[in-house]
Amino acid sequence: MIGNPRDPRQMQRMMRQLGMTTEEVPGVEEVIVRTADKEHVFQRPEVTILTVQGVKTYQVVGTPQVRARSAAIGSGASAGPIARAGPPEEDVSLVMEQAGVTREEALEALFVAHGAPAEAILSLLARRGKG
Repeated sequence: MIGNPRDPRQMQRMMRQLGMTTEEVPGVEEVIVRTADKEHVFQRPEVTILTVQGVKTYQVVGTPQVRARSAAIGSGASAGPIARAGPPEEDVSLVMEQAGVTREEALEALFVAHGAPAEAILSLLARRGKG
């Protein structure tokens, strides 16, 4: 069965059963991946978001232009604020609202639950029930 072409509808059905969804991101102009000493710049790439059990993975398809990072960027200077990695704001708000907790408690619960809002809410509610 592995290696055989599948019907696209059958693949979509199987993905839904596994809790997977895909979504194309339209109109992407540029994606930049920065490492300590290089930048990989994708011009007009195809970007797809794969969501599996609440965890989003971004797939970037295209040919990058690789270039060295400038000394100013590498030294810590930045043209703008650096975005903090973390759960989406809507997940934080949902956990705060449903569990009746502070932002900090919601963030901690989401971290422990690896970003799964439902798991974070259940964990917080269970903790409250024991206390």
